[in-house]
Amino acid sequence: MAAWRFLKSFYYLCTMVIIITVLAYFAVLMAVSRITGRRATNATFYRADRRSPWYMVAFGMVGASISGVTYVSVPGMVTTSAMTYLQMCLGFIPGYLLVAFVLLPLYYRLNLTTIYTYLDRRVGPRAYKTGAWFFLLSKMLGASLRFYVVCLIVQAFVADALGIPFVATAAGMVALIWLYTRRGGIKTLVWTDSFQTLCLFLSLILIIHNVASAMGMTLGEAARAVAADPQSRIFVFDDWMSAQNFWKQFVSGAFIVVVMTGLDQDMMQKNLTCKTLREAQKDMCAYGCAFFPANLLFLALGVLLVQLAATRGVALPARGDELLPMFAATGSLGTAVVVLFTIGIVAAAFSSADSALTALTTSLCVDIFGRDEDERLRRRAHLGVCAVFVAFILLFRVVNSSSVLDAIYTLCSYTYGPLLGLFAFGLLTRRQTRDKAVPYIAVASPLLCLSADNLAPRLTGYHFGYELLLLNGLLTFAGLMLAKPQNKHPRRAESPTAQAASAPSTQPSHNSQSSHSSQNNHL
Repeated sequence: MAAWRFLKSFYYLCTMVIIITVLAYFAVLMAVSRITGRRATNATFYRADRRSPWYMVAFGMVGASISGVTYVSVPGMVTTSAMTYLQMCLGFIPGYLLVAFVLLPLYYRLNLTTIYTYLDRRVGPRAYKTGAWFFLLSKMLGASLRFYVVCLIVQAFVADALGIPFVATAAGMVALIWLYTRRGGIKTLVWTDSFQTLCLFLSLILIIHNVASAMGMTLGEAARAVAADPQSRIFVFDDWMSAQNFWKQFVSGAFIVVVMTGLDQDMMQKNLTCKTLREAQKDMCAYGCAFFPANLLFLALGVLLVQLAATRGVALPARGDELLPMFAATGSLGTAVVVLFTIGIVAAAFSSADSALTALTTSLCVDIFGRDEDERLRRRAHLGVCAVFVAFILLFRVVNSSSVLDAIYTLCSYTYGPLLGLFAFGLLTRRQTRDKAVPYIAVASPLLCLSADNLAPRLTGYHFGYELLLLNGLLTFAGLMLAKPQNKHPRRAESPTAQAASAPSTQPSHNSQSSHSSQNNHL
């Protein structure tokens, strides 16, 4: 009975520690928001007045790209696929180079606010709206799914003990993000994301140190133990049918970066706040090369946790997503690890979700409504996007996913594929297509991919991996090539390079509604 009372008291102590940590963390974010949000305008919200230091953007982008899903899911991936995820991380590097030296120059020459306006200039208004709507759908699904993981953890280890329902947990956490982003927008995020990235990696390194100490190892001994473990296997060259094959992972990683960064308003919006193209390219290359070592740390932590479970005779959880929380959030490694885990998961989750909500608001106001100078509309749209975000989180509560990270990438293979096809058509060809047919082509391509994904294992034994994204983009590209235009538009038939070269190098940041569709492109 005494032991039970002790465990119960310790559980409540951990709960209070998590609550105090989150409140203190949020107080810092609000202080940063107050400073950066002074005299903020729509230009500040959308583009940070193009004054962001490139090194701050680069550092903050690492945390924003990692998200709470990586923090929770990647360590547990070693239980099912060892360290083969690093094959995809290697593919990220050439992908970031393509974005830095192919897409960024185009976006800067056209002085874009949202990147999908390029589709209006090159293809037509239907293509423009189709690209924007696919981004809105893709980002809302992906970002809410990532944030859902964090809400589950907070619910399990904090809210349930206090009798707080999941609806209130999800709404409350999104409301916190809305509070510190509603004024400064992207300008605030450049600085808050840098702070959150620092917290994320400090917590990760200190947790690794604590896990190694729990097994009586120094950090050097822990590194050797990870290297010698069978679950540290990275490369798979011998099985072409496996979704973990190196070339599938490597090539898919490169294209995932091109699509989920170079063709994604959320990721590009911060990069386009740098003062010059050269600075934006430096920030892109800097944080692009950081993903391999960052994910190596997460996977090494997963291997150490598996070894710790074996040492203590603890059964591994059925889902890899539960491996890190099983040790870090329950207090089994001490209160210090609870604090570190809380800081890390909140930092990763907030840095990803806040930029997503800001980018969604930007796209909605600029691309869909075409009213980028309407501050009142922007405030209402930002609040509405947050409400829809909460609704999607509650939807995922009903239809829970067994592998969150895999589900997100698979989902993006369907929703980001049409964007890849649209931009490839515009950048790689000089041909025109029937603009009215673009929405139908963009919807048909994911449906064909879904059919292929279901039929291939039954007919051939082949299992699609992330290369499904390439197939989806290829089908969209082929459809655009086959859809012949009814009328010729000489302006749009111009090659992308010629368009970029002929565009004035200094254009105003915001344009009148009448010229909006050909100027404002910064998604």
